[in-house]
Amino acid sequence: MTTKTKDRAQQTEAEFLAAYDPSQFERPSLATDVVILTATQGSLWVVVYRRTQHPSIGAHALPGGFVRVGESTDAAARRLLADKAGLRDVFLEQLYTFSRPDRDPRGHIVSVTYYALVDAERLGDAHLHPIRVDWPGETGGPVDVLSRTTGEPLPLFVDHADIIGMAVKRIRGKLNYTPIGFQLLPEAFTLRQLQAVHEAILGESVNKDSFRRRMLASGYLEATGERERDVAYRPAELYRFTRRSAV
Repeated sequence: MTTKTKDRAQQTEAEFLAAYDPSQFERPSLATDVVILTATQGSLWVVVYRRTQHPSIGAHALPGGFVRVGESTDAAARRLLADKAGLRDVFLEQLYTFSRPDRDPRGHIVSVTYYALVDAERLGDAHLHPIRVDWPGETGGPVDVLSRTTGEPLPLFVDHADIIGMAVKRIRGKLNYTPIGFQLLPEAFTLRQLQAVHEAILGESVNKDSFRRRMLASGYLEATGERERDVAYRPAELYRFTRRSAV
């Protein structure tokens, strides 16, 4: 045992921490990116922003940023939701950690990603774009985010196509065993609206009658006693979710 090792062994923990120099170890930067998803017009949509600074000026990126000293990644995700999208009190869950050393040209930046599920009525149109998923079921992989004007794929920043794809895979996988689809609806909704959300998430049609039977038997729904208003067809009954959290 060297003298240096003996000295450290004889230190109290308080003495060790007081002398500890974290700068002697290289470390990656820590960031958080948030996939804000909604369902409307028969598709899943995501919030992305056009980058105005290097690197990748002109590419579109998820709302994200670096985690501050003394801040948890959960708190950073909530801060980014509020600061960049004006959203509070929405469903938010940690998704995955993207840590490939070369994922960002600025250096080794680890992103702890989250996804948020939001009713479309709470989102403006400016930064909302439809998602095109070219893989079935829970295969997984990158997805395309389409321009609202041309319908062509937008260029996405670094690995954000993979991050969005991971969020789609996650909610498809959870749809059958958690009531996650309710997070994409207003407080009162019709069974038709609920079915449309499920179809947007799955990317395929579901049988109307069996879907309604399954939802009504699930225990997740309760009738509000009201019906739709100001519609040209026969007003449908309105329901609400018995619990607002899908976790």
